[in-house]
Amino acid sequence: MSSPRPPGATRLAAARPAPLPGVSFEFFPPKTEEMETRLWNTIRRLEPLAPSFVSVTYGAAGSTRDRTYETVCRINRETSLPTAAHLSCVGTTREEVDEMVRRYWRQGIRHIVALRGDPPEGTPRYTPHPGGYANSVDLLEGIRRIADFEISVAAFPEVHPEAQSPDADLEYLKRKIDAGAHRAITQYFFDVDVFMRFLDRARAKGIAVPIVPGIMPVFNFAKLSKFSAKCGASVPRWLAEMFEGLDDDPETRRQVAVAQAAEQCQALREQGVNEFHFYTLNGARLTGAICHALGLGPPTEAPLAAERLGPRP
Repeated sequence: MSSPRPPGATRLAAARPAPLPGVSFEFFPPKTEEMETRLWNTIRRLEPLAPSFVSVTYGAAGSTRDRTYETVCRINRETSLPTAAHLSCVGTTREEVDEMVRRYWRQGIRHIVALRGDPPEGTPRYTPHPGGYANSVDLLEGIRRIADFEISVAAFPEVHPEAQSPDADLEYLKRKIDAGAHRAITQYFFDVDVFMRFLDRARAKGIAVPIVPGIMPVFNFAKLSKFSAKCGASVPRWLAEMFEGLDDDPETRRQVAVAQAAEQCQALREQGVNEFHFYTLNGARLTGAICHALGLGPPTEAPLAAERLGPRP
Protein backbone atom coordinates (compact mmCIF):
# COMPACT_ATOMS: atom_id res chain seq x y z
CA MET A 1 0.00 0.00 0.00
CA SER A 2 1.38 3.41 -0.95
CA SER A 3 0.08 6.72 0.40
CA PRO A 4 1.29 10.31 0.49
CA ARG A 5 3.06 11.03 3.74
CA PRO A 6 2.00 13.75 6.15
CA PRO A 7 4.19 16.86 6.28
CA GLY A 8 6.90 16.48 8.87
CA ALA A 9 6.34 12.73 9.32
CA THR A 10 9.15 10.21 9.52
CA ARG A 11 9.32 6.46 9.52
CA LEU A 12 8.77 4.66 12.79
CA ALA A 13 11.82 2.60 11.89
CA ALA A 14 14.04 5.67 12.30
CA ALA A 15 16.25 6.09 15.36
CA ARG A 16 14.13 6.20 18.50
CA PRO A 17 14.91 9.02 20.88
CA ALA A 18 15.17 8.35 24.61
CA PRO A 19 13.70 8.46 27.15
CA LEU A 20 10.47 6.63 26.52
CA PRO A 21 7.48 8.89 25.98
CA GLY A 22 5.00 9.88 28.66
CA VAL A 23 1.35 9.16 27.95
CA SER A 24 -2.07 9.97 29.37
CA PHE A 25 -5.47 8.60 28.41
CA GLU A 26 -8.94 10.11 28.12
CA PHE A 27 -12.12 8.13 28.81
CA PHE A 28 -15.80 9.03 28.81
CA PRO A 29 -18.35 7.93 31.45
CA PRO A 30 -20.38 4.88 30.36
CA LYS A 31 -24.14 5.06 29.84
CA THR A 32 -24.99 1.36 30.10
CA GLU A 33 -23.81 -1.72 31.94
CA GLU A 34 -22.30 -3.06 28.71
CA MET A 35 -20.40 0.18 28.15
CA GLU A 36 -19.19 0.10 31.73
CA THR A 37 -17.80 -3.39 31.24
CA ARG A 38 -16.01 -2.22 28.09
CA LEU A 39 -14.55 0.79 29.89
CA TRP A 40 -13.22 -1.30 32.76
CA ASN A 41 -11.71 -3.84 30.41
CA THR A 42 -9.97 -0.91 28.69
CA ILE A 43 -8.75 0.56 31.97
CA ARG A 44 -7.28 -2.74 33.12
CA ARG A 45 -5.52 -3.29 29.79
CA LEU A 46 -4.01 0.19 29.73
CA GLU A 47 -3.14 0.45 33.43
CA PRO A 48 0.18 -1.45 33.06
CA LEU A 49 1.41 1.29 30.71
CA ALA A 50 1.70 3.55 33.79
CA PRO A 51 0.22 6.74 32.29
CA SER A 52 0.98 10.02 34.01
CA PHE A 53 -2.78 10.40 34.47
CA VAL A 54 -6.13 9.42 33.01
CA SER A 55 -9.08 11.79 32.61
CA VAL A 56 -12.85 11.38 32.37
CA THR A 57 -14.90 13.70 30.20
CA TYR A 58 -17.86 15.87 31.17
CA GLY A 59 -20.81 15.96 28.78
CA ALA A 60 -22.30 19.03 27.15
CA ALA A 61 -24.09 21.27 29.68
CA GLY A 62 -23.01 18.94 32.48
CA SER A 63 -25.12 16.10 31.05
CA THR A 64 -22.80 13.45 32.50
CA ARG A 65 -21.98 15.21 35.78
CA ASP A 66 -22.95 12.39 38.13
CA ARG A 67 -21.61 9.62 35.88
CA THR A 68 -18.34 11.50 35.46
CA TYR A 69 -18.03 11.89 39.23
CA GLU A 70 -18.79 8.20 39.88
CA THR A 71 -16.35 7.04 37.20
CA VAL A 72 -13.54 9.32 38.39
CA CYS A 73 -13.95 8.23 42.00
CA ARG A 74 -14.06 4.54 41.13
CA ILE A 75 -10.91 4.74 39.01
CA ASN A 76 -9.19 6.64 41.79
CA ARG A 77 -10.36 4.10 44.37
CA GLU A 78 -9.81 0.83 42.51
CA THR A 79 -6.71 1.42 40.38
CA SER A 80 -3.21 2.82 40.65
CA LEU A 81 -3.98 5.47 38.01
CA PRO A 82 -3.71 9.18 38.87
CA THR A 83 -7.14 10.45 37.87
CA ALA A 84 -8.29 13.82 36.53
CA ALA A 85 -11.87 15.01 36.34
CA HIS A 86 -13.11 17.14 33.47
CA LEU A 87 -15.25 20.03 34.65
CA SER A 88 -17.11 22.68 32.67
CA CYS A 89 -19.30 25.67 33.51
CA VAL A 90 -22.02 25.38 30.85
CA GLY A 91 -25.55 25.55 32.22
CA THR A 92 -24.44 25.38 35.86
CA THR A 93 -24.37 27.84 38.73
CA ARG A 94 -21.17 28.78 40.54
CA GLU A 95 -22.48 27.12 43.69
CA GLU A 96 -23.08 23.81 41.88
CA VAL A 97 -19.64 23.87 40.30
CA ASP A 98 -17.95 24.81 43.57
CA GLU A 99 -19.67 21.98 45.40
CA MET A 100 -18.50 19.50 42.76
CA VAL A 101 -14.94 20.81 43.13
CA ARG A 102 -15.13 20.31 46.90
CA ARG A 103 -16.52 16.80 46.46
CA TYR A 104 -13.58 15.87 44.25
CA TRP A 105 -11.11 17.24 46.79
CA ARG A 106 -12.77 15.23 49.58
CA GLN A 107 -12.47 12.09 47.45
CA GLY A 108 -8.73 12.62 46.98
CA ILE A 109 -8.91 13.88 43.39
CA ARG A 110 -6.19 16.48 42.88
CA HIS A 111 -6.31 17.13 39.12
CA ILE A 112 -9.06 18.91 37.17
CA VAL A 113 -9.28 19.51 33.42
CA ALA A 114 -11.01 22.90 33.41
CA LEU A 115 -13.06 23.60 30.28
CA ARG A 116 -15.68 26.10 29.27
CA GLY A 117 -17.64 23.23 27.75
CA ASP A 118 -19.80 22.80 24.68
CA PRO A 119 -23.31 24.28 24.49
CA PRO A 120 -26.22 21.82 24.50
CA GLU A 121 -27.14 20.12 21.23
CA GLY A 122 -29.11 22.50 19.04
CA THR A 123 -27.71 25.62 20.70
CA PRO A 124 -25.56 27.49 18.15
CA ARG A 125 -23.32 29.42 20.54
CA TYR A 126 -22.18 29.35 24.13
CA THR A 127 -24.10 31.56 26.56
CA PRO A 128 -22.91 31.85 30.17
CA HIS A 129 -25.34 30.75 32.87
CA PRO A 130 -26.69 33.88 34.61
CA GLY A 131 -25.42 32.58 37.95
CA GLY A 132 -22.46 30.65 36.66
CA TYR A 133 -18.83 31.09 35.71
CA ALA A 134 -18.46 33.18 32.57
CA ASN A 135 -15.75 31.15 30.83
CA SER A 136 -12.84 28.78 31.41
CA VAL A 137 -10.58 31.49 32.87
CA ASP A 138 -13.29 32.41 35.37
CA LEU A 139 -13.80 28.70 36.17
CA LEU A 140 -10.07 28.13 36.64
CA GLU A 141 -9.81 31.04 39.05
CA GLY A 142 -12.79 29.69 40.98
CA ILE A 143 -11.20 26.25 41.31
CA ARG A 144 -7.98 27.76 42.60
CA ARG A 145 -9.86 29.74 45.25
CA ILE A 146 -11.23 26.46 46.64
CA ALA A 147 -8.14 24.23 46.71
CA ASP A 148 -4.68 23.74 45.25
CA PHE A 149 -5.59 21.46 42.33
CA GLU A 150 -3.36 20.59 39.43
CA ILE A 151 -5.23 22.09 36.47
CA SER A 152 -5.08 21.26 32.78
CA VAL A 153 -6.76 23.33 30.07
CA ALA A 154 -7.51 22.97 26.36
CA ALA A 155 -5.47 24.36 23.46
CA PHE A 156 -6.28 24.47 19.76
CA PRO A 157 -3.45 24.14 17.21
CA GLU A 158 -5.90 24.89 14.40
CA VAL A 159 -7.82 27.58 16.32
CA HIS A 160 -11.03 27.21 18.32
CA PRO A 161 -14.07 27.41 15.98
CA GLU A 162 -15.43 30.42 17.90
CA ALA A 163 -12.15 32.35 18.10
CA GLN A 164 -11.97 35.70 16.33
CA SER A 165 -8.46 34.98 15.06
CA PRO A 166 -5.45 32.72 15.72
CA ASP A 167 -3.80 35.50 17.73
CA ALA A 168 -6.92 36.03 19.84
CA ASP A 169 -7.14 32.28 20.47
CA LEU A 170 -3.51 32.14 21.57
CA GLU A 171 -3.95 35.19 23.79
CA TYR A 172 -6.85 33.45 25.49
CA LEU A 173 -4.71 30.39 26.10
CA LYS A 174 -2.13 32.64 27.73
CA ARG A 175 -4.83 34.07 29.99
CA LYS A 176 -5.62 30.52 31.16
CA ILE A 177 -1.98 29.79 31.85
CA ASP A 178 -1.52 33.10 33.65
CA ALA A 179 -4.56 32.23 35.78
CA GLY A 180 -2.72 29.18 37.08
CA ALA A 181 -3.08 26.26 34.63
CA HIS A 182 -0.25 23.74 34.83
CA ARG A 183 -0.51 22.33 31.30
CA ALA A 184 -2.44 22.58 28.07
CA ILE A 185 -3.79 19.54 26.21
CA THR A 186 -4.49 20.11 22.54
CA GLN A 187 -7.37 19.28 20.30
CA TYR A 188 -6.34 16.38 18.06
CA PHE A 189 -4.58 17.07 14.77
CA PHE A 190 -2.87 14.99 12.09
CA ASP A 191 -0.35 17.36 10.49
CA VAL A 192 2.78 17.44 12.66
CA ASP A 193 3.88 20.77 11.21
CA VAL A 194 0.60 22.35 12.38
CA PHE A 195 1.40 21.44 15.97
CA MET A 196 5.04 22.52 15.77
CA ARG A 197 4.10 25.93 14.36
CA PHE A 198 1.53 26.34 17.12
CA LEU A 199 4.09 25.34 19.74
CA ASP A 200 6.58 27.89 18.40
CA ARG A 201 3.95 30.63 18.51
CA ALA A 202 2.92 29.69 22.05
CA ARG A 203 6.52 29.79 23.28
CA ALA A 204 7.04 33.15 21.60
CA LYS A 205 3.95 34.37 23.45
CA GLY A 206 5.56 33.46 26.76
CA ILE A 207 3.61 30.25 27.39
CA ALA A 208 6.14 28.01 29.11
CA VAL A 209 3.98 25.20 30.59
CA PRO A 210 3.86 21.78 28.89
CA ILE A 211 1.66 21.72 25.79
CA VAL A 212 0.67 18.09 25.30
CA PRO A 213 -0.47 17.00 21.84
CA GLY A 214 -3.80 15.23 21.71
CA ILE A 215 -3.65 12.07 19.60
CA MET A 216 -6.81 10.62 18.05
CA PRO A 217 -6.43 7.09 16.66
CA VAL A 218 -8.66 6.68 13.60
CA PHE A 219 -11.29 4.30 14.92
CA ASN A 220 -13.77 5.11 12.15
CA PHE A 221 -12.77 7.44 9.35
CA ALA A 222 -16.29 8.50 8.33
CA LYS A 223 -17.24 9.42 11.90
CA LEU A 224 -13.91 11.15 12.40
CA SER A 225 -14.48 13.32 9.33
CA LYS A 226 -17.97 14.31 10.47
CA PHE A 227 -16.83 15.18 13.98
CA SER A 228 -13.77 17.05 12.75
CA ALA A 229 -15.94 19.35 10.63
CA LYS A 230 -17.73 20.44 13.81
CA CYS A 231 -14.70 20.97 16.04
CA GLY A 232 -12.37 22.64 13.55
CA ALA A 233 -9.79 19.87 13.18
CA SER A 234 -8.66 19.43 9.58
CA VAL A 235 -8.50 16.01 7.94
CA PRO A 236 -5.65 15.98 5.40
CA ARG A 237 -6.17 14.47 1.97
CA TRP A 238 -3.34 11.99 2.59
CA LEU A 239 -5.23 10.64 5.62
CA ALA A 240 -8.39 10.11 3.59
CA GLU A 241 -6.38 8.27 0.93
CA MET A 242 -4.74 6.13 3.59
CA PHE A 243 -8.14 4.74 4.68
CA GLU A 244 -9.78 4.71 1.27
CA GLY A 245 -11.24 1.32 0.35
CA LEU A 246 -10.93 -0.12 3.86
CA ASP A 247 -14.56 0.16 4.96
CA ASP A 248 -15.05 -3.61 4.64
CA ASP A 249 -11.60 -4.61 5.87
CA PRO A 250 -11.54 -3.88 9.62
CA GLU A 251 -8.27 -5.67 10.33
CA THR A 252 -6.27 -3.77 7.71
CA ARG A 253 -8.00 -0.57 8.78
CA ARG A 254 -6.90 -1.19 12.36
CA GLN A 255 -3.33 -1.88 11.32
CA VAL A 256 -3.18 1.29 9.25
CA ALA A 257 -4.63 3.30 12.16
CA VAL A 258 -1.97 1.97 14.54
CA ALA A 259 0.85 2.69 12.10
CA GLN A 260 -0.42 6.19 11.26
CA ALA A 261 -0.75 7.29 14.90
CA ALA A 262 2.55 5.70 15.94
CA GLU A 263 4.32 7.41 13.07
CA GLN A 264 2.73 10.74 13.99
CA CYS A 265 3.99 10.37 17.58
CA GLN A 266 7.43 9.35 16.36
CA ALA A 267 7.64 12.41 14.11
CA LEU A 268 6.76 14.59 17.09
CA ARG A 269 9.36 12.87 19.25
CA GLU A 270 12.03 13.66 16.71
CA GLN A 271 11.03 17.32 17.11
CA GLY A 272 11.56 17.06 20.88
CA VAL A 273 7.95 16.34 21.91
CA ASN A 274 7.79 13.33 24.21
CA GLU A 275 4.40 13.40 25.94
CA PHE A 276 1.07 12.41 24.37
CA HIS A 277 -2.58 12.47 25.42
CA PHE A 278 -4.65 9.73 23.74
CA TYR A 279 -8.35 10.07 23.07
CA THR A 280 -9.16 6.40 23.62
CA LEU A 281 -12.94 6.46 23.01
CA ASN A 282 -12.95 3.82 25.77
CA GLY A 283 -11.11 1.32 23.63
CA ALA A 284 -7.79 -0.32 24.50
CA ARG A 285 -6.95 -2.13 21.29
CA LEU A 286 -5.70 0.74 19.13
CA THR A 287 -4.27 2.86 21.93
CA GLY A 288 -2.46 -0.09 23.49
CA ALA A 289 -0.96 -1.14 20.16
CA ILE A 290 0.21 2.42 19.42
CA CYS A 291 1.85 2.69 22.84
CA HIS A 292 3.56 -0.64 22.31
CA ALA A 293 4.86 0.55 18.95
CA LEU A 294 6.40 3.48 20.83
CA GLY A 295 8.19 1.11 23.21
CA LEU A 296 5.79 1.20 26.15
CA GLY A 297 4.62 -1.85 28.03
CA PRO A 298 4.05 -5.47 27.08
CA PRO A 299 2.52 -6.20 23.68
CA THR A 300 -1.24 -6.65 23.73
CA GLU A 301 -1.15 -7.36 20.00
CA ALA A 302 1.63 -7.33 17.44
CA PRO A 303 1.95 -3.74 16.15
CA LEU A 304 2.12 -3.00 12.45
CA ALA A 305 5.58 -2.18 11.12
CA ALA A 306 5.69 1.36 9.76
CA GLU A 307 7.08 0.14 6.43
CA ARG A 308 3.64 -1.28 5.61
CA LEU A 309 2.57 2.29 4.96
CA GLY A 310 4.68 2.41 1.82
CA PRO A 311 7.52 4.63 0.61
CA ARG A 312 7.57 8.39 0.74
CA PRO A 313 6.46 10.20 -2.42
